[in-house]
Amino acid sequence: MTKAMPHNAMPLEAAARVLRIEGEALLALAANLPADFSAAVEQLIVCKGRVILSGIGKSGHIARKIAATLSSTGTPAYFVHPAEASHGDLGTITPTDVVIALSNSGETTELGDLIAHTKRFSIPLIAISSRAASTLAQAADLCLTLPAAPEACPLGLAPTTSTTMALALGDALAVALMERRGFEPEHFRAFHPGGRLGARLARVGQLMRGAEDLPLVPTDAPMAETLLVMTQKGFGTAGVVADGKLAGVITDGDLRRNMDGLMGKTALDVATRTPLTAPPEMLAVEAIALMNQRKITMLFVTDAESRPLGILHIHDCLRAGL
Repeated sequence: MTKAMPHNAMPLEAAARVLRIEGEALLALAANLPADFSAAVEQLIVCKGRVILSGIGKSGHIARKIAATLSSTGTPAYFVHPAEASHGDLGTITPTDVVIALSNSGETTELGDLIAHTKRFSIPLIAISSRAASTLAQAADLCLTLPAAPEACPLGLAPTTSTTMALALGDALAVALMERRGFEPEHFRAFHPGGRLGARLARVGQLMRGAEDLPLVPTDAPMAETLLVMTQKGFGTAGVVADGKLAGVITDGDLRRNMDGLMGKTALDVATRTPLTAPPEMLAVEAIALMNQRKITMLFVTDAESRPLGILHIHDCLRAGL
């Protein structure tokens, strides 16, 4: 009697086959990057306007994603639908722009007016296509030709491998441009101010309470005065300053350790002399890691000369989404 095959065996085999086919295609693309790739990066670097992405069908979806990735990584870009372009949206594409057109076959008729527009106004055109001899590739100034690879669709019809390669090539362009521009985390956060990703890229200086909220006392301040400052500012701590520099920090723990004769002591007598601080340029997630490691809830923020600039409370980080 033949043993029945598990009902999910075929879907798993199909999934593995698709991923293997597309993975092999991506490796082939990595090993044989289009000859015009570097020139395309340079063309986009010198672009004074916007990068216009266009394509129809599945290529259009990929073009939209590439435009979004470019825009979020420092290269202003947007998508123009080729059909809408033929009905007025060509006016949004100027001679200062660069057009990237996607078509696997390179024979997409809907791109015809867009191609003609780039020729008429000498707008640089970059093609992403699987056929170097296609109409689109021949019309383009630069062609990013995808290597020959079978579609993962068992019928060989549905765009699968080809769209995966086009998408990955768009990511490669975006990352190459990031590195070419010297794109830094703070630039990335400027384009991602919302959500958890933006919060994780926040700097201590962006989240800290400013100088007006600092609970500061001089080194010779009586503890009665120091306790009043700690209460008024609401942080349960006080920074002890000497000549404008942070000389120590008083916390609840310091108060408990100095209960004997506390009111007869000065702020510096009670303070921890080597407090943990954070520079304003430190990532907030790094500051949280320090606070968790030391089991504390706040950090004084100081400059390179140990002058107090602000205070970071862990609640500020939580409110920011960290």
